[in-house]
Amino acid sequence: MAKKVAVIGAGVSGLSSIKCCLDEDLEPTCFERSNDFGGLWKFNEASTDGMTRVYKSLVTNVCKEMSCYSNFPYPEEYPNFMSHEKFWNYLQEFVEHFD
Repeated sequence: MAKKVAVIGAGVSGLSSIKCCLDEDLEPTCFERSNDFGGLWKFNEASTDGMTRVYKSLVTNVCKEMSCYSNFPYPEEYPNFMSHEKFWNYLQEFVEHFD
């Protein structure tokens, strides 16, 4: 029987924690206050929960080689410094790839 693990939040760290738990045959349960993953990277025009999030014109200040998951590099065509939308796409691809 797999050990149960609680993961708080489905942001960047929460997603990688869930993936690590699954890799180790643990049974993660994620507790996320919003209705989607991505944490602070999920753009929302009007924050309804009082949380600060990315802003519309945000561009990362860390290059893609330093900000990707080690087991899931960015696609080659992604720019070195990307908009929040591009980063959000990357998170979606990560979630879909690892189910």
